[in-house]
Amino acid sequence: MYKMIITLIAAATMLTACNSNGAEKNNNEVTEKNEQTEVEQEVRQENEQSKENVQNQSKESVNHEEWTSLPEYNNIIEQIDNKDYNFQTVTDNEGKRVLLLIDSNGVEQYKTIFIKNTSRLKIININGEGQIFNEILDKR
Repeated sequence: MYKMIITLIAAATMLTACNSNGAEKNNNEVTEKNEQTEVEQEVRQENEQSKENVQNQSKESVNHEEWTSLPEYNNIIEQIDNKDYNFQTVTDNEGKRVLLLIDSNGVEQYKTIFIKNTSRLKIININGEGQIFNEILDKR
């Protein structure tokens, strides 16, 4: 009888030990899979951000190409030290064109007013200096 009890205890101990090793292996495998999934997600996010940056840069390039055809564009760029601004149209009708120049932080920095029939350009620094340019442009 004692032999049988000792045998049962020994068998139970071995099964428990084997089972816990299997559980540790399973936990390690699950942990490795989770880590791989997290790394894959991070790589996907980085790829998506890179694609968005490229798309934004191409949109900005198209944006600037659109503005370069305006007669006042070169004068605007000369007056604002050729910094990178996004242009936004406020008004564009037969008489005048009003643009806002917005910096990379989304803050409006300049307002331009171009009177079409006289070719007068006014540039206003919104955050400080006020009007920095007010001239009739050469019609070339």
